[in-house]
Parts: sequence; structure tokens; C-alpha cells
Amino acid sequence: MNKINYKIAAIGLSILVSVGLVSCEDYLDKAPLGELTSENFFQDELQATQAVNAIYAHLRSFNVHVFSYIGVTDIASDDADKGSVPGDAGFLQDINDFTFDANNTAVNGIWSGYFQGVFRANQVIANVPEIDMDEELKTRLIGEARFLRAYFYFFLVRTYGDLPLIDRPLNPDEYVQTRVSTDQIYAFIEEDLNFAAENLPEKSEYEASELGRATAGAAKSFLAKVHLFQNDFQEAFDLAQEVISSGEYELYPDYEGIFRREGEHSSESIFEVSTVALEAGGGGSQFNEVQGIRGNPNNGWGFNGPSDDLMAAYEENDPRLVATIITNGDTLPSGEVVVADPNMGENARFSRKAWLPERPPSGFGNSGANIRLFRYADLLLIAAEAANEIGNPAQALEYVNMVRERARQGDNSILQDLTMTDQSGLREAIYHERRIELAMEQHRYFDLVRQGRAQEVFAELGITWTPGKHEVYPVPQSEIDISGGSITQNPGY
Repeated sequence: MNKINYKIAAIGLSILVSVGLVSCEDYLDKAPLGELTSENFFQDELQATQAVNAIYAHLRSFNVHVFSYIGVTDIASDDADKGSVPGDAGFLQDINDFTFDANNTAVNGIWSGYFQGVFRANQVIANVPEIDMDEELKTRLIGEARFLRAYFYFFLVRTYGDLPLIDRPLNPDEYVQTRVSTDQIYAFIEEDLNFAAENLPEKSEYEASELGRATAGAAKSFLAKVHLFQNDFQEAFDLAQEVISSGEYELYPDYEGIFRREGEHSSESIFEVSTVALEAGGGGSQFNEVQGIRGNPNNGWGFNGPSDDLMAAYEENDPRLVATIITNGDTLPSGEVVVADPNMGENARFSRKAWLPERPPSGFGNSGANIRLFRYADLLLIAAEAANEIGNPAQALEYVNMVRERARQGDNSILQDLTMTDQSGLREAIYHERRIELAMEQHRYFDLVRQGRAQEVFAELGITWTPGKHEVYPVPQSEIDISGGSITQNPGY
């Protein structure tokens, strides 16, 4: 039996347990004794909403936006090193050095975590349409589920390439699946995002208590990025323009403030993972803890350390450097001086964007700090890149300079506006601006691959990055084994 599709069927019960819908006894095939089960759930509006909320809750899980996530994005890139101390989580060092194989823990974790998210979304998409409930809310909930399914698949397709396409809960005779082409996966993602864009409210239409739910603007923004990754620059530009012209978003005035409490669901937020650290535990994430300061003040594990190469990439006096990187010996706003674990070495660094100025009520392992996934600055840079590629340098300069203007925060002696108009030079400048503006936000590695620059960039760092192989990660060997060969491996692994 194919393991991933077995999970899609069998893990469903564990998902229902995790949101309190069935009891643990169901694992033992005991009679449910009146508890809710996967067979009798999805009966009313409340249960439909709970099921959608369970998809959002999955965004906080360890295999979605925590350890493996920072490994295959930041640590794999030239922006970061593994961090922590030598020997700790060696599988992340293998990611750092491109010596990983199909048994790597991060490679396995992403596959498992994101396909579990697809399972949750499919349960909603299949079952909510049959519920007798308010039709407007029903359509919105289905739109949210399709947005989230597209989000999971967009990350998966960039990570592994060809994938099993699971668009519904499977029957037992469908558990063994094969991979379909990347083009088919992208078409599926676009279909989901187009549905979401047409049926979800705008951000301004939600009550404050509902912020964090998927919006029409978020769907269009992700669509723009999806088209960018397929080199469909005109469509990427048109979609980005539509969101920009909507007036729903604007750059937050304080760059570092975006990543503090006051920046959560700010004017710049297109989509982010909402967390609430409860006193008794639960509701939070380990995203901040795994990247937190290891040493004094001790608030984390010290992984995902900003690299020498990233440090050297900033222009002189760019305020984003200090807002992004904590170095050993820095004085924090609390007055504490950073003293890294000596086993990390004197040049230890930490991500300031993941740093917590206060201890969460139930500990750093259950942080209530939101995880920023898509900012308006990212969309402006998508629009700038796409505009340049379709021969509109004036529009490209306008958007990239908006990002630089916010970064300099009134100091006109630094970060002068870009003025070049030749396509090649402006392309390189926009690539650089994306790196600096979005540093340590889990975008860089996928950007290098889609730009076709990964081999060159890693060669300069003395790392062997192999074309025809490292554009994607290997499919977990366990999935291939359990599928009996129906799931095939990527080239080179």
C-alpha cells in the first residue's frame, strides 16, 4: 500500500482526534459509543467551521512550518547555515551541504506534514457542500479550504516536483497512486486559487476576530507567485497589479515592527499563520523556539543562523540588517547582552525576525507569535520583477523603489532609488532586493532555483549543487518502498 495515501485514509482519524471529533478508542476498532466519527461528522454549520479551523491549526504543526520547513528553505539557501552546535540535528547539516538523501528527516517531514494538510482540506471540500447551512458561509468555507489546499500543494510542488494529485478523500481501492506532472499540479493549484479569489471576502470585509482567514487578495497574490514560478510574467504582473490597485494593503512603516506583536495582521500582511499561546499550552508554534537564541538569554535552539554571505550582501547602513540579524554580543531592547553558547563559535548569529522579546506564557515551545508567509513587499517585488521581464522598466522601478523607500525610513542618505533601465541590470537589482527585503523569511532557496542561479551561487560558496538533481528534493524512500514502486524517485537520488 502507498504510504502517503494510506496516511490520507488512516491519518484522517488521528486528525479528527486532534480536534476533538473522535475518541482515541477508535484506533482500536471499538464501538464509538456516541462519539463523533468521520462518518457522522459534517452535519451542521458549526462542524463545517470547526473542520476548516482544523486546517488552519495544521499550519502551526511541526512538519509544516517549523523544523523541516526552515531546513528546506533558509538553511538550504545561501542566507543561512544550520546553526546550533556541531552534531545537533545532523540531517539539517546535510541539507546545508547538499549531501542529503531520500532518508533525510526534513525531506520526510515536509512530505508527511503537507499531505496531511491536503487531507484535511479534502475532507472539507468533499463534505461541506452536502450540509444544510447558510449558503454564503458554505461557499466561503469551501473557498478557504481550496485556498489552503493550493497553499500546501504549491509548497510540495516546489519541493518535490511531480506529485500524487489527491483531490478528494480516497476509497481503499485508490490508495496506491502515481505521480503526475508538475504542469498538472500547477494547473490544479491555479484552479483552487481562482475559485478562492472569486468566492472569498477581501481582508477589509472580515471582522477583526476573523483576521488570518484566507482572502480574495491572498488568493490573487499567491496566483501571481504561482505564475512567476512558471515564468508566466504577464499573468503574474496582471494579478499583482490587481491586488496593488485594490487598496487593501500597504507597506507597514516600521520594517522591524512587522515581526513584532504590533505587526501581526498589519496593513502589510497578505497571509500569515495565526497563533495564540494558551496558559495551559496549545495554540502556539515552535517556529520561534527552534530559531531562538541558544545561550544567554536562552530562548531557543539556535538553528537557522544567518550566514556570512547574507551579512555581506547588505548595502552600507541598510537598516534591514539590524532588523534581520542578531549577532553574538548584541544588546537587545531588554538590555540583555547576547552571549551565544560557546560551542556555536564566536560568530554565532540568530534570526531577529524569529526572535521573541518576551517569554510566552507556556514556554517558548508554544509561541504565540504569528508566522508571516506573504507580505505586501513580496507582492511589490513580484510585480517589479514581472514588469521588468515584460519590458516595463518604469513600472518595475516604481515598485522596487517603494520597498527601498520604506526600508530607509526617511533617511535619504542611504538606499538611493534605483535608476537603471536595462533589463539585465534591473533584473539583478530586483533579485538582490528580494534577497535583502525577504531575508530569513523562507523564500530564498526556491527563488534561486526558479531564477536558474543556484549552481552559480553555491559554487561561489564551495558547495556542489547539481543541475538536473537539486532543483527538487528526493521523494522519501519510505513512500517509494511502501508504494511498491508506484511512486518513483526524482533523478539523481
